[in-house]
Order: sequence, then structure tokens, then C-alpha cells
Amino acid sequence: MSLDEVQDVPTRDADTTPAPTPAGRPGGWAALRPLLLRMHFYAGLLIAPLLFLAATTGLLYAGSWQAEKIVYSHELTVDRVGESALPLAAQVTAAQDAAPEGKVVGVWPGPDAEATTRIVLEAPGLAEGETVTVFVDPYTAEVRGQLVTAGDALPLRAWLSTFHSNLHLGEFGRNYSELAASWMWVVALGGLALWIGRRRKRRAQLVLPDRKATGRRRTLSWHGSVGLWAVAGLVVLSATGLTWSKYAGENIGQLQDSLGGATPAVAAQLPGAAGAAGSDEHAGHTMPEGMPMPAPAPTADIGIDAAVAAARAAGVTEEIRVSLPAEGKGYVIKEQDKTVPVHLDAVAVDPADGRVLDELRFADYPLLAKLTRFGIDVHMGKTFGIVNEIALAALALAVMFLVFWGYRMWWLRRPTKDRALSVGRPQPRGAWRKLPVTVLLPLGAVTALVGWFIPLLGISLAVFLVLDALLGVAARRRAGAA
Repeated sequence: MSLDEVQDVPTRDADTTPAPTPAGRPGGWAALRPLLLRMHFYAGLLIAPLLFLAATTGLLYAGSWQAEKIVYSHELTVDRVGESALPLAAQVTAAQDAAPEGKVVGVWPGPDAEATTRIVLEAPGLAEGETVTVFVDPYTAEVRGQLVTAGDALPLRAWLSTFHSNLHLGEFGRNYSELAASWMWVVALGGLALWIGRRRKRRAQLVLPDRKATGRRRTLSWHGSVGLWAVAGLVVLSATGLTWSKYAGENIGQLQDSLGGATPAVAAQLPGAAGAAGSDEHAGHTMPEGMPMPAPAPTADIGIDAAVAAARAAGVTEEIRVSLPAEGKGYVIKEQDKTVPVHLDAVAVDPADGRVLDELRFADYPLLAKLTRFGIDVHMGKTFGIVNEIALAALALAVMFLVFWGYRMWWLRRPTKDRALSVGRPQPRGAWRKLPVTVLLPLGAVTALVGWFIPLLGISLAVFLVLDALLGVAARRRAGAA
């Protein structure tokens, strides 16, 4: 929500006048409302362009899942479904022949009968996080193509993902998305409070636009009702987006770890390898003195097909991804079916004898880790499949319209009798002075705490306050001179 109340001034209409302050509670909502109006005005006016940009790039990303299937249909699907698939080892050999300079690090069997197998290789000359993926027909071992990928994202979606997160401007560009995520929940919840706190003739006007209204009130009606329907989704997108951010994301990660909600990892360390006890698949190898010690490579390998068979016998069966053994570690086979009901179990398999070294069930994840997983996947459009993608697209469009309506209301509120070009006036200064001390002090403490935890929110808010104070000083000097 953005700018939905910045033009709201009391009129004689019952549906636009603020709700009266309850008797016996002076300085309650009547005192808080002007402060919310002023905050909503400046937040909407200055942050709305970033929200609009984030919504636009997010809309493109929401559509990238289906676009990917169309653009890369040759690589992703087979011409004809065979009677039985070839061994994964034969498919890996075909991929190595097609990309001899690469080192195979992962194998992703197709999730359905029409899908190709993805063979993931590390290759020289690629950027950090990029790999070469060779697409192999599982029935004929025909190589259908190879693409540079980032995780499971093919080039189109990888480009749009980076565009959404940092506009392809690197670390500097990440500030835009973090600022948008930092302020979205503030603007949304502030607008929600202002919209619910209004007095209206009919209750239906709370959730549906007033089609009888005209001018600015009609725009406000659409802005408020659409914002009401979208606010829950916007808060979820804001919270999950912050988990990826640079500054707030670090604080969120530390808080999650301190509360015991860190995401666990399956232990793939081989018996006898250094640091095997209590280590995970990303653990390193060190001697007691801190000197690095290379772990012994496995002396025998049962092969990828036997390892996958062992994992399937252990219950890891849905949309699996296989990580090949590294030094001192075994096979890691994980489920990656993130559509509800999710399948995210994982096992580690000893390459010497096919014994399961460790099992990790999603049901055993800490609650915070589960919520983080679900939140991220909802943000990416995976949890509910195409319905999730449509919901993300609808939220993106809602934000774009909310920003447009907000600026339109600001424009409609401008003084029309002035010959010079003018814009809408903000709410008067000094609204915070009307708050009781019992409200002002806790509000200030919470604002400071949130500003520390979400640094870009705190810094930008401080900049807004300083600029507003300077503008106030300049206005008083002009008034004194006049």
C-alpha cells in the first residue's frame, strides 16, 4: 500500500471523516493518526518508485517459470518416452563426452517421464555460482543441449532473478531491493491501519471499492480496498525478501540460529575422515594444530546407480538431486519437490558399500527452519505451483496499481487555483507532539530497535527525519521573513 491516506483531509461526508476518539481516551487514535498520515505520505512518496520497480521485476520473474518451459522445451523434454531409462552412469558418460572440459558434480534425474536428465558440471571460465548443465535424453543418452545455469535456474530465469534482486548492478544494486523490502511492510501495515480507522457509511466500503464516489475519493476507495486484500501477501513478501538481503539478512540469520532454527544439513563425512563426528556435508578438514589436512579419497565406488537405489530404499524418492562424492565424503541424495506436500528428505550414502551414512527428514527440521523454507519457496513461486505464480503476479500488479493510485491522489490534491505547477501538500508537521508520553516513548524505542535490526530502514528513516527537520527550519525562516 502506498499513499492511500496522504491526501485524506476531513470533509462533510460520513465515509471520509475519521473515526471519533472514544470518550475517556483522549489522545488515542486521534493523536496517532496524523503521525501515521505523515509517515505514510513520505514513505509512499519516496519509497514508492522502488516498490514499483521491485513489483515490475517481480512480475517478470513470476512469469519466468512458465516462460522457461517454452523457451527451453527442447532441452527440458524428450521427443519420445521410451520403455525404460538407461542407467544414470551411461547418461553421465554421454554428458562428459559432450563437455569434456567440465567436472561432473551433480546429477538430477527428470521429475517425470517426459523430462531430460540434467548433468551438472563445473567448468573453467564461469562466474561464481554458475555451472554448465548438460541435458540428456534418459532413454537414448542423446544430448539435447547444454546451458550455463545458476542453481536450477536456466539462463532466462537466472537473468530475471538477478534483475529482480540487484538490477544487474552487483552489490550496489542490492540496496534497491533491500530498501523496498525494508519499507514494504511498514507502508502496508500503516496504510492498513489508516484504512480500517476510517469512518464509512457501509461496511462493504471497507473491502470493496465505492463505485459511486468520484475524483480523489474514488481513487482512494480503490487504493484502500485493493491494499486491504493485498496487505497479507505484501507483508509475507517483505519478510521473506529480507531473508535474502545483505544487512537485515545477516541479523535475521543470527537471530534464527540463536533461537535454534538453523537449517540442518545431512552429514556426508566418510568413516575415518578427519572431523567426521558431528560434521555436516560442508565441514572442512583440519589437524589439531589447525593445519589443513587433505581427506582421503574413497578407495571404492559402487557407482551412482547403486547409490540412488540405496537412497530410494531409504525413502528418498521424489524429484531427487544427486551430489557426487567429494574428498572424504559420500554421495548426497536430496529430494527437491517443493510443491505442497513437500518432499525434502535427504540421505548420505557411503560410496564404498552403499551404506546409508546419515538421514535427514524434513519432518525433523526445527519449526523456524521449516517456516523459512516455506516462506522462501512461496516468494519464489514454488510451494503451490502455478497457483503460487499467479498469486505473485497478482500481488505485483496490485503494488503497481497502488503506487499509481497513490501518486494520482497526491496530484489531485494539489491547489488548482495556483497558476504555477504545484503538487499535493503533506500532512502538517508536529504530529508526534500530540502523542501521549506513554505512547511516544514505547513507539520511539520500538522504532529504534527495528531500525537497528533492519539497517537500511533505520538509515533511510533517519535521513527522512533530518531532511524534514531542515525543510521545517527553512519554512519557519521564510515565514519570519514574510
